Amino acid sequence: MSDSATNDERGGHGEHGPGTPTGTGDGTRAVRAGLPEPVKHEPTLPGPVFAAHFHLPGEPTGPYTYGRDENPTWTHLERAIGELESPGRDGVETLVFASGMAAISSVLFSQLRAGDVVVLPSDGYQVLPLVRAQLEAYGIEVRTAPTGGDAQLDVLDGAKLLWIETPSNPGLDVCDVRRLVEAAHTRGALVAVDNTLATPLGQRPLELGADFSVASGTKQLTGHGDVLLGYVAGRDAEAMTAVRRWRKIVGAIPGPMEAWLAHRSIATLQLRVDRQNATALRVAEALRARPEITGLRYPGLPDDPSHKIASQQMLRYGCVVSFTLATRARADRFLDALRLVEGATSFGGVRSTAERRGRWGGDAVPEGFVRLSVGAEDPEDLVADLLRALDETAD
Repeated sequence: MSDSATNDERGGHGEHGPGTPTGTGDGTRAVRAGLPEPVKHEPTLPGPVFAAHFHLPGEPTGPYTYGRDENPTWTHLERAIGELESPGRDGVETLVFASGMAAISSVLFSQLRAGDVVVLPSDGYQVLPLVRAQLEAYGIEVRTAPTGGDAQLDVLDGAKLLWIETPSNPGLDVCDVRRLVEAAHTRGALVAVDNTLATPLGQRPLELGADFSVASGTKQLTGHGDVLLGYVAGRDAEAMTAVRRWRKIVGAIPGPMEAWLAHRSIATLQLRVDRQNATALRVAEALRARPEITGLRYPGLPDDPSHKIASQQMLRYGCVVSFTLATRARADRFLDALRLVEGATSFGGVRSTAERRGRWGGDAVPEGFVRLSVGAEDPEDLVADLLRALDETAD
């Protein structure tokens, strides 16, 4: 990409595309997000553009020069995500990546230098300890604190970047994004929020004041378990220029087919999110009545420790429910007995999945801890399957 290309040419900013109405509901926005101006006899969503290079006579100006820098299929997807992350607001740039970890890495390694301090959650995604080791190898000081109780505030002094994950994965703790953003900005720190679990329809970090909203599009954003994708949306042009440069240097770019599939999937995001969130609440309520279940967490439950803060900053509470059974063996028996819930990692798909998180060894959770991702099955069927499996595997 030539540096002379404008933001409009690049298509990375979150301004509304010609086919996207403003001031509309989430469903309308999701269905129309990122669509180009209608052209007679052309598809409403253009197919993926497979090109390593583009015709480029003369000076290298314009939006598309080389396939590692930009792609028209990315442009449509980036506009779509930007319209969901910050609807009705200009000046937000969105960049897509090959995976969620590529997106996370792009922010951390483009913004931090040797001698800087970064604050990470101690209870976040299980790959963060690997990230910490790499940051420290580069001479960056890493501090950690739990998500709950806004504990990261206690280690914020002198930090260059605060990394928030709310709700946390897999524990589902929630922190006050507005409070942490205000404290971080007062101290001169940037704030990035991992918005994977919430999705832009559940939470909009940029509207809460964050500098970056980062997510794995692999999860509920695309929702079908067939795409690896990540993205970064940001408000600060200089910071996002550094993120864009990092993507170019590392080459952590999505394939055109993956980008097209992701954009296609966003059209049903509101339908999926509303169904899965409502069912997750039904599931949490059913599990709460079971004596063998302990440590049940779902931010949508009125008595959940995270509910008060979540209700102030979240639009929807997510599709993940977590709980603990007494032992590893008990949890394994329960998971094996399920018929409608697949044993798999990740979350957010239309088919319910569950796993005993302790099997990976990277999360500070009990051996019997289960992370359940609620899909789009009929709520009655899913609840019945869970309760039956609990009954059949009772000690």
